[in-house]
Amino acid sequence: MEDDRRVWPPGSQDPEAPWNPRLRRTVERSAPEPFTEPLPPSARLYGAPTAPRRAGGGWRARAGAVLALVVAGGMVAGLVVVVLRLAVPERAQAARLSDAAAGVTIPLPEGWREDPVPPVTGFTSAARSAGGALVMARPSEPAGSAPGAAARATAEAAELYSRLLLHGDKVTVVEDRSIAIGPYSGHTRSLRAEYKDVVNQPAYLRVMLLTKPGRSVVVVGLLQPDQTPSRQALEAVMTSVR
Repeated sequence: MEDDRRVWPPGSQDPEAPWNPRLRRTVERSAPEPFTEPLPPSARLYGAPTAPRRAGGGWRARAGAVLALVVAGGMVAGLVVVVLRLAVPERAQAARLSDAAAGVTIPLPEGWREDPVPPVTGFTSAARSAGGALVMARPSEPAGSAPGAAARATAEAAELYSRLLLHGDKVTVVEDRSIAIGPYSGHTRSLRAEYKDVVNQPAYLRVMLLTKPGRSVVVVGLLQPDQTPSRQALEAVMTSVR
């Protein structure tokens, strides 16, 4: 009876035999096992956990934590202060008309602003309100010490500025008297201009000639339309001259 077993050359394999190769040993028997202790996966990735510190280092850790909280609190407080300073603007400085040539200063209420260039030649400063009122100042020659000199000089100035600024069809004197404002004494004269046309509303003009030792100044106020609240506001600004 013939032997049915086949002999395959060395290095070959029976094609009908199941594929079940034997794993060859790649590590010597004497080499240690890869993991000798049952460690969690995290320890295998990042290393074994370190031994706990001595008991004496606890106060240092607590002190470090407290210091970190104090520093963090200081940083937060500083940030809050900065934010509050940015969020709350500083109080705006009060506006004022300062005229070095005339030597006067006029505080300006809310809604008023100083003009960089006076609109009338000869004046050295000017300020106007959002409602249309105008105040101007300029230095002046002393009116003299003769009786009635200040009144005459003020009347002449009021007549000049009435023809220059008002151009009214009817001009009425509504005030003419002596005044004293702070260190100044002098005279004031107020005019009201009316117009025949229906376009121009009545206008108001006030002229003040103020004098103190070594200095005289003319302050002019103009308002259109002439209304009682607006006139009172204009006069309040003019009488606050210093």
